[in-house]
Amino acid sequence: MIKAAFLDRDGVVNIDKGYVYKIEDFQFIKGIFDLCRLFQDRQYKIVIISNQSGIARGYYTIDQLEELTVWIRNRFEDQGVFISRFYFCPHHPTKGIGRLKKECDCRKPNPGMILRAQKELQLNLGESLLVGNQLSDIDAGKNAGIGRKYLIGPKDKFKSKPANCDVFENLIELKDFLTRA
Repeated sequence: MIKAAFLDRDGVVNIDKGYVYKIEDFQFIKGIFDLCRLFQDRQYKIVIISNQSGIARGYYTIDQLEELTVWIRNRFEDQGVFISRFYFCPHHPTKGIGRLKKECDCRKPNPGMILRAQKELQLNLGESLLVGNQLSDIDAGKNAGIGRKYLIGPKDKFKSKPANCDVFENLIELKDFLTRA
């Protein structure tokens, strides 16, 4: 049984500064490496899933995003963490340009990226977990059948707590909770 920890990128792995694609603009969120080491120690494959509508909007290219992704992967490896896969959705249904302006199954809250990972890595989604900072992340996990979902952010940010989802102020609080579990 192979399980995964699915992580949203902007707002979970890094500070969301809006359309981050340059290394010099990328800043890891405090606690991400410790949390991922805990997941890795518990035999979770680590998978990053991210809506990247900046590509659809023409703000940056897939090549630029892939260059940043290599850098991110290397920083994780420097910390002893192996990222199994990065998935991103380059589409946007209304703001995209050309062929990237479309409805798709990969843009969260749709489960396409998660289901692709399930197929490629032969994952048991019921035993997997997801960490996101937006309700669309949680909905993608729910739509894919992920067993446990965790929402990160100020508790007053969310009007109501989604069903079958725990809310934590930050990654350190989540790690402390998981360590006790």
